Parts: sequence; structure tokens; C-alpha cells
Amino acid sequence: MTDKITIPLATRRRALGVGAATAASLLGAKASATTGKTDRIALRFDDPVWNREAAARLQADTNGSQVYGRATGVLCGVRPGEAVRPLLGFEVFSTIRVLRQSDGSYQRMTKETVLYTDHATGEILETWLNPYTNEKVKVVPVANDPYNWVIATSFQPPALPGVVTDGQARPGGKPYLLNWSNFGPDTVMLTEDFHGYYPNRLDPAIWKRESSGKMIQSSELFRYFISRADLENPAMTHVPANGSWVRVQPWLPWMLMGQTPGHVMYDGIFRSARTLDYYPKPVLEYVRAHLPSYFTAPTKWYGPNYSSLEHYAMEQKPAK
Repeated sequence: MTDKITIPLATRRRALGVGAATAASLLGAKASATTGKTDRIALRFDDPVWNREAAARLQADTNGSQVYGRATGVLCGVRPGEAVRPLLGFEVFSTIRVLRQSDGSYQRMTKETVLYTDHATGEILETWLNPYTNEKVKVVPVANDPYNWVIATSFQPPALPGVVTDGQARPGGKPYLLNWSNFGPDTVMLTEDFHGYYPNRLDPAIWKRESSGKMIQSSELFRYFISRADLENPAMTHVPANGSWVRVQPWLPWMLMGQTPGHVMYDGIFRSARTLDYYPKPVLEYVRAHLPSYFTAPTKWYGPNYSSLEHYAMEQKPAK
């Protein structure tokens, strides 16, 4: 089935900010000597303006319409002295929009949820039998509304959890240059790695069974594989991508593993698209029943952002 979310033409025009020809000019598209039309965008990996525009086109659609994102894969348990163990499947459902601002920056705005499934059947789980403890536990999906950041010609520092920002680019900072590479004649690869070490929102003195300790060590590894022809095409206001996603972090709090040695690893693939055709039916049914507003990406900036641990601390209670 196909569900499409449309935006009124007037709204789309207001959101556009720049037309295709202007965007092509920003990106360095070359004009044909015979027709005068722009025919391609030169790849300028070392140009912050090109990086800003390319990132906005990858994340969503620079004409203001929304894009869907899906990730799917296996959640594995990793413990010392034994083999890595597949525990669960996962499905990420997101709706994303980018809106261009008067200074050329983009507000990248998202609603996203992570659902956990039986990795053999695909059934979305509400409870799970933890094989490490032989205890049935309540499964708590991730639900982030919103999860926003700014794309500009300099890297924008992320807002602290719970802090409301105005969605405007801050001047100064490191030039926005991403890690691009040519992956053969027809494919461009973008590598984005994030490594964090920060205080745990779940105090182990209070969340005795949920907290992995006072600090969180986590890493996220993204690999985008992009058609070179799409990236060079000025008519492509959204450039679709496929890729891989790996996240390493402590045990999920609802697993009730506490400070048991080990961690979990998400191992998945992702893609973007304009329709819902490629989502499994159980995912769409779950979102319609529990998170219907997630079918529409934000149309204006709001906040604050909260991490999944922030949400857990606000919405759950310590286990007995």
C-alpha cells in the first residue's frame, strides 16, 4: 500500500526559499554551452556550501516536502567470554523535513521511533523474555518527537537535552566538511562516525536495575551509498541513499541488566524514500495505532530534543 503526505502548494513555495535554478547555482552546477541549461552539479567535497546543500538533499527534500526514513536490522548482545548473540530485531520509522532559512542554513526536523521485534518472525514485541536472566520484561520503544538540528556552512553544536533553541545557525565554528569519498565510478560514499562519553541520565543509585553506571559510552557508525548521477543532478531536490548503521551502547534500560558486563550492538541497514511502500505492514499498523502524528514530519521548529534515556527517566519508574 502507499500512503502519501502532501503539502499545499502555497506552503511548499513558502518553505522553498530558493528555486531549483538558485540551488543549482549555489551548488556549482555547470551550464550547457548549447542550451544554457544547468546539466550537473560539480562535486566539491572541500566546499562548505556544497556540503550544506548536499547534506540537506540527503536528509530530506530542499523543496520543503517530507521524506521517510527506514532502518532495519538485528540487536545483538555482547558479553565477555562468549559469542555475540542476536537478541531482537528492530525497525526505525521516521519522517524528516528540511526547511531553508534566510541565511541559507536548513532546519532539519524529525519524528522517529524505534520498534523492537522478534528477529525471526518480525512481530512487534510488547514483552520480551531476556535470555540472559530468564525474566520477562516490558519492551519500551524509542519515540522522539522531535529530533532536530541545524545544517549550515559550519558545524552546529548539538543542543543539550531539554534545552529549547531557536533553530538558527550559530556563527563561527569549524567549516562544515563531511567525510566523502568516491566509491567507484558511479557511487559516492559518505562516512559519519560519532563517539560519545557523557553522564547517564539514569542514576544507578535510583535506577538500580536499569542503569549501566554513571557514564554512557556509545558510538554510531553511518555509511551512506549514493548515486553519483543523483548527487550531480540539480533537479534532484532529494537525493535517495542506502547505507549501513551500527550503534554500540550499554544494555537498554528495560532489559534490566544493570551494570552486568557487556553491551548491545545495533547492526542495520537504512534507506530513504518518498512513500511508505517499503515498510512492513506491522510497523505501519503500530504507528497508526500508537503514534499517528509520526506520519507527518514537523513543519516548524520546536523542542526541546530529548534522548531515549531522558524519555525513559521521565516516563518510566524504577523496577522493583
